[in-house]
Amino acid sequence: MIAETVCSAVSAAGLGIAGVTAYRRRFLSAARVAAYALVPIGLVMTGVVGWLADNALSPTAWAGFGVLGMSWALFAGTRAVERRRGGTRAERRAAARGAGADAAAPAASAPSLGPGRRSAAGSGEDFSDIEAILKKHGI
Repeated sequence: MIAETVCSAVSAAGLGIAGVTAYRRRFLSAARVAAYALVPIGLVMTGVVGWLADNALSPTAWAGFGVLGMSWALFAGTRAVERRRGGTRAERRAAARGAGADAAAPAASAPSLGPGRRSAAGSGEDFSDIEAILKKHGI
């Protein structure tokens, strides 16, 4: 009963603030405040507040929240250890297999660069276009 009264008062106050905001010609903000103000009364009307009020004083519900917290801590802890080790066991095995294949044939995984352009001298690359650009700019 008290929770429903508090939620109704919060909604009424929020709608009053929305009215003042609309009076100041800030209609978008007023609509947003009104939307937030209607949430508590909507929760009362659906029965969620009564359900929460009944469970807030229940030791079984608090024990359940404790179990959920421990479960979350275990998930987070195992994920942190997994990240430090470099993934799951299956991921580490796949990485070890992949590294062994690369070590056996390193030239096979190297990209082919092709023959490329050679200058008339045949020893270096052709920089004539770069030289022309530099000469054009006076460098």
